[in-house]
Order: sequence, then C-alpha cells, then structure tokens
Amino acid sequence: MAFILSAIPALRGSDIIAILLFIFVVRLINNTRNRVHTTKLQGPPSESFFVGLFPAIAGLDEPLIAFEKWAKRYGTVFSFPMGLGRQDIIIWDIKAVAHILARDTFIYQQSNFARVFLDNMFGKAILSVENDDHRRHRKALTPAFSNAAIRGYISIFNDSAEKLRTTWDAILDSGADTIEVQQWMNRLALENLGIAGFGHQFGALSSPDTNIKPDIMEVFDSFETPQKSSFLSRAFFFLGPMFPVLLKLPTQNTLIMRRLKYSMKGIADNLLDTTKREMKIDSEGLGGEKGSEDKSIIGLLIKAERSSGGLTMTPEEVLGQNTIFFAGYDTTSTTLTWALIELSRHPEVQETLREELHQLGGDITWEQITGGLPYLDAVTQEVLRMHLPIDNLLREDDIIPLSKPIHTSSGSLVSELVVAKGQAIHIPIGFINNSEEIWGPDVKEFKPERWLKPKDTLTSAAQTIQGHHHIMTFSDGPRFCLGRHFALANFKVSFLLLILVFG
Repeated sequence: MAFILSAIPALRGSDIIAILLFIFVVRLINNTRNRVHTTKLQGPPSESFFVGLFPAIAGLDEPLIAFEKWAKRYGTVFSFPMGLGRQDIIIWDIKAVAHILARDTFIYQQSNFARVFLDNMFGKAILSVENDDHRRHRKALTPAFSNAAIRGYISIFNDSAEKLRTTWDAILDSGADTIEVQQWMNRLALENLGIAGFGHQFGALSSPDTNIKPDIMEVFDSFETPQKSSFLSRAFFFLGPMFPVLLKLPTQNTLIMRRLKYSMKGIADNLLDTTKREMKIDSEGLGGEKGSEDKSIIGLLIKAERSSGGLTMTPEEVLGQNTIFFAGYDTTSTTLTWALIELSRHPEVQETLREELHQLGGDITWEQITGGLPYLDAVTQEVLRMHLPIDNLLREDDIIPLSKPIHTSSGSLVSELVVAKGQAIHIPIGFINNSEEIWGPDVKEFKPERWLKPKDTLTSAAQTIQGHHHIMTFSDGPRFCLGRHFALANFKVSFLLLILVFG
C-alpha cells in the first residue's frame, strides 16, 4: 500500500487515462462473456466517459428534482451512466421493487463500493454483511430492539427532551431571539443515541453555549461534501463506484472516518468492560445497586451474546454494531428539523396536533406513542414520506417482473427485466415516497390527513407499497430496518415535548 501511495504523485495524466482505458476494456470483455445479458434500457446521456452522471447526483442538494425529470422522460425503469461504459439501472416500479427487496442479501447484495465504505467506517456489522452473516447479526440484535427494550428507552428520551427545554429556556432568558434548531436537534439525537445505544452520556445538552460540544461532534462537523473537498478526494470519491479500492487510500475524508471509528471504539470498549463487570457480579450473586445495570442497545447485545452459551458474534462484530449509532444520528436530527419546519409552514396542522396532545399528562408513555395519538402518527408518517434520502441495492442474475411494460433502448416493449450478474441496481426510495404517479397530484403537499384513513385516502398505487405503512422509508424485506420502532419512539417523544413546551 505504501508503495502504491508513493507512486501516485508520479503518475502523469496520460498514465491514469491508459490505466482507466485498460480497466474499461477488461470489463467490456468480461461483459461479453456473460451468458445472461441485461435488458438494454433508455436513460439520460453520460456527461463524462470516466465518471458518467455520478458527480451530478452526488453534488445535488435536491436529487429528487433530477430523478423526477428522468422518470417523466424514461419511465419507471431506466439506465444511468456511471463511467467507463458502466450502466447502472434505476428502478422505481413498485412490483419490481417488492420483488428485489424480498430477495435482498442473497440474490441482491450491496455494491463493493458500499461494502468497502461501511467496513472502513464501522468494521463488519449489520449494514455491510450479507447472506448468513446478515441473518446472524440481525438475530443477535433483535432482543435489543424488542418492544420491551424500547419501553425502557422512553424515559431516556423524556429526560433528554427535558434537558433540551432547560437549555433553550436559558438561551431565551439570556436575551437571544433565535435558536439554531438544526444544531440542537443534532445534539438531542447524539445524547439519546449515546445513552440508549451505548450507555454513554456525551453531555451534548449540558450547556447553552454552542461553542461547547463533544469531541465526536467536532469529527462529524469536519466531514466535507464532495463539492468542498480537495481535488484528490473528489476524484477518488467519484471513481469509487468503479474502483472501491480507492476508498482505502488515506484521503482527508477517509482519515476522518477512521478517526470517527476509533472514537466510537473507545466508547464501546468501555461499555464492554463495564458489562463484563456487571455480569461477573450477577454470576457471583453479589448483587448491586438496583437499576444500575446497563440496558443500552449494545449492553443488551453483549449480555445476550454472553448468556447464550457461546458467542454468535465476535467481539469485533459486537463493537462494529456502532453502525446503529450512525444510522440514527443524522436521520433522527434531520427528521425532527423537517417536522418542525412543516409545522411552522402549516399552523393548522400544528393547532390540530396540539389539541390532541392536551390529553397528555406527565411523562409520555410507550402506550401513548404506539396507539393513543392518531394525528401524531399521521404527522409522523407524512414527515417520513416527504423527507428521506435516496437509497440503493445491487445485483445477481435475475428476471424482474414489472407492473407495466417499458420501452427498451431499441423501442420494443417488455413486461419483465433481465438482469445479469454484477449489474448494479438502484432503488430511489426518496423518489418512490414522492412520486406523483404513485401518490397523486397532491404528492408535494404536506397532508397528514391522508394517513388517518389510508384505505380511503391513499391511491391504489400507494397502497401496493409493502414497506412500513405504505412508505419505503424503512425499506422492506430482509433488510427492513431493525431499529424502526426505536427511531419512531425517539422521534415522537422528542417531537411531542418540543410542541408541548414551545408551541
């Protein structure tokens, strides 16, 4: 590796082009040897031979706008140029998506690019492993996300929201007339995930001074978007889908990811030592302070592993489950921010929600957030539908059924899609949640009422979506988000208390 790195600066532009062309020819030869050939599809033209349209998507603040334009022109299935002759496939046909997600982890797996990226950040964990390893990890984590376990986290969410209220009161009492909500939602998510996930208090809500922040937030803030990173970092990132090995090179963002990984490893190591001590006390019958045992997600995982008579996961795999932390940090804070934005835009929704919440007394309970507040559920569902990122999956030999025929690149109509082994497939979850063809002409409107009687108000196309309550936010199939109930409980408790206190 050191030799390769030392040789990179000596390469001339012509050398790099020659290497890329050689790889392109090898890939072309391999493709012609495949017995199964992917159906040729229509799609947007490439903007670059080397990187295709990937930089255009990676650099967009609103990728859904681009997907909407392409979907209107090319339909529910189309090709997408990624560079060096590689054509990926974008699929948002509901029948095809259900087929793919139902077979994920064995027939359809993540790309080498995604796997290397996730392994670099977390090690081997549930987000990156496939096949039997994915089943094993999921089975080991399930008890930590049971309803009984999540009940225990509700008090943590209540406590964190109360800390936030106290901090915001202090900010307003100091004479400030504005609060940077997104930053504080980041802090709230960090504190909840730290305690509930790892039994660790980051102290993110301990001071109204925004200049005082946990070290790990400094690491998060140091990440750069592709547009702002160095030329070398951008080049490696944009070529990453074709050459995943580039993600192992020590660019600025790669070094930041490693720093983040080792920061979380220190926290997880301390939790592992604490849990070992607790289990030793329990096994010796020495007892301990009531309620002092750790009940965090990773703590429960470690105890379940050690009480099973033999580890089903290695210690490295257990520690690697800090992916839970990162999967929840940004999504929770962003979803909370969007929820508050939508309420500010729609005061009538805010008023209706507040009327429903007036029935609450004292701390919010598990029973209330899972069945006693239908309008809260509707608002939550609508926020999750409208404001979620794009996701993707990949590939093996398969024939994918379609809900309606599509035109191939030659103009012929086909009702099924042939996919060759190694073909990359992307499922734009965010677009599926916001497609006018699926949801109807009011798709861009924030309308929680559509969820109060979904059998009557949702379109027939939307009702065919098999994800969580007819949205793709938590995916579906074997990769159906294991932590969805945890995420929903975290969001609802935090959101409710903010509305009750600051409405």
